[in-house]
Amino acid sequence: MSKTSVNARLAMIQAFAGFMDSGSQSATAIFYEDVQPASPLVAADSNNALVTLTFPEPCIKEVTATYVELHPTDTATVIKTGTATWARIYNGAGEVAADLVVGADITLANTNLALGGTISITSIKLRP
Repeated sequence: MSKTSVNARLAMIQAFAGFMDSGSQSATAIFYEDVQPASPLVAADSNNALVTLTFPEPCIKEVTATYVELHPTDTATVIKTGTATWARIYNGAGEVAADLVVGADITLANTNLALGGTISITSIKLRP
């Protein structure tokens, strides 16, 4: 499929958000420093984890004609000082849902995270 309609892409995003809610736990986003693995199939190096943010269930806040918005995450404490370069989203079953490049796929107000500092994601809009 090289070209799909906006409605079809929105349906895919809703299915993705549904996948995030699957499992017995809440979906999480973990921000890492260092080089992103070549594929979501490659395990992330837990030594490079800076902070883990947790989504509420369900994670979908709103579906519009142009995007699906997720609820904000909790506020979490940074466990290691470093520069966030990428993030991995896991569903409630601990399965990888997506890898995101900080600055391209997801934006942080400050990518330099300090040990003991706090961070949360206040707005996530997935656009087709």
